Amino acid sequence: QARSRYVLCVKNRGYAASLERRKIYRRLNDIRASRHGLIRVVDESGQDYLYPSSYFVSIAVPKPARRALSHAR
Repeated sequence: QARSRYVLCVKNRGYAASLERRKIYRRLNDIRASRHGLIRVVDESGQDYLYPSSYFVSIAVPKPARRALSHAR
């Protein structure tokens, strides 16, 4: 099963400057990180970093919204 390219932030403890709760972030594939309970996302800085997977939930994003999200930033 393919995972969503987008995730919703549900926690940000320890990362308040980098992550906003209830915000959608783009997830990047990183199999090695996922083996360690981490997820790679493009955060508020515009760069990709690793965060605990438990801080996010995968979401389904309709095609028109994916276009809008991919053009953000």
